[in-house]
Amino acid sequence: MEPIIQVKNVYYNYANQEGEHAAALNGVSLTLYKGEFVAIIGHNGSGKSTLAKHFNALLQPVSGDVFVKGMNTREDDQVWNIRQTAGMVFQNPDNQMVATIVEEDVAFGPENLALPPDEIRRRVDQALLSVNMVEYAQSAPHFLSGGQKQRIAIAGVIAMRPEIIILDEPTAMLDPSGRKEVMDTIRYLNEQEGITIVHITHFMEEAILADRVIVMEEGKIVLDGPPREVFSHVSMLKQIGLDVPQIVELAHGLNEEGWSIPGNPMNIEEMVNILCR
Repeated sequence: MEPIIQVKNVYYNYANQEGEHAAALNGVSLTLYKGEFVAIIGHNGSGKSTLAKHFNALLQPVSGDVFVKGMNTREDDQVWNIRQTAGMVFQNPDNQMVATIVEEDVAFGPENLALPPDEIRRRVDQALLSVNMVEYAQSAPHFLSGGQKQRIAIAGVIAMRPEIIILDEPTAMLDPSGRKEVMDTIRYLNEQEGITIVHITHFMEEAILADRVIVMEEGKIVLDGPPREVFSHVSMLKQIGLDVPQIVELAHGLNEEGWSIPGNPMNIEEMVNILCR
């Protein structure tokens, strides 16, 4: 596969109120590939959001390098191109709304690219179609549900035609229905549109939908692999303060009680099939 983001021995520090520097990233190296759906998990303060903000040059390393499609985020003249390649969606959709009509909000990014009006129209229509929100084009964003608002925020990024979408806990403020709407949208964009997805989340049931899960602890990557492999390390994940998906927890508990639950089931259907056999 073709590398799309490369992180090479990156360190980053935050200064606290006393002026002391606390390490947020400690020598992180990884490669993300075009078309991947990657989930990054870790407890608060583990460095996952800090790492994500390096992917579109919102933050720059203290040392080390981040390359997005070969462009170094340290180079100021590349930042504009990097942010067109890697769009970012944040936790609170209300903070991302800039207009009083949905389609005008989605058009904000393309308008700032100084695109012709007919091209803006095409991009807005396509973006709303991608997130299944065409019927709300003339609606006021503040009348929408949380899940719908977040889908509009994603549409605003899609209209910029990025190759990568980075989502920093986009479902944290949503109810289960809203979370499902957003996750269905994310999966569609990855599987049907071929957009590379980086999804930072606290919800383990969302992480198992990814192709790859990266676990962070104290500014370092401690696990990296397919969900089935990563969530087989139940004891380690619990030791660093993370939950595991409910089915994984059930299988782990049954195995500890002497039952034989092979294959690390990830969902109810897999568990039912194993128990029926």
